[in-house]
Amino acid sequence: MAATSTISTGYPRTIRAKLLVDGAHYDELVARAIARATVSVWISTANLKTMMVEAPIGTRARARGRYVSFFETLGDLARRGVDVCILHASPPSGPLRRELARLGDHGVELRRCPRVHLKMIAIDGKLLYLGSANLTGAGLGAKGEGRRNFEMGIVTDDHAMLDGAQERFDRIWRGRECAGCKMRRECERPLDRR
Repeated sequence: MAATSTISTGYPRTIRAKLLVDGAHYDELVARAIARATVSVWISTANLKTMMVEAPIGTRARARGRYVSFFETLGDLARRGVDVCILHASPPSGPLRRELARLGDHGVELRRCPRVHLKMIAIDGKLLYLGSANLTGAGLGAKGEGRRNFEMGIVTDDHAMLDGAQERFDRIWRGRECAGCKMRRECERPLDRR
């Protein structure tokens, strides 16, 4: 599938992109692409809640059809040296705060900016997701059909789009947008003070 883009170049060009709808977000992004990450997983989301995924292949939990916290999966990636960063707007939900406390030092970096509304996942600098899904069970999680949100987004391996999206993520992550932010007073801990 092709789409037209004006990222970085200033003129329209054709890119390869695939449309993800509803459960394909979990199947293709979470269960396949993120699980196979070797370098980096950068996630941007407005909402941050507990999210369950299938237990890793080859484990007893998987053989029993069990589900585990997505943050356990992300923590496993981080312990293998993958740079796992989550940029979010709202505070983590109560259940997620308790889960993070239980997991302890999981290696996943979280930074909060109340202006973040973009939903983006960049994996290994090779695959980019842009769409509607938040990092929640009903958005990206393993919810059954009829229980998940209606979601839609695209995935692409287009280098210009990857570069543009990752540059935007990085500017927010490093606090380069903080100086001119009109909501700075509402920020508990501005990102440029880290």
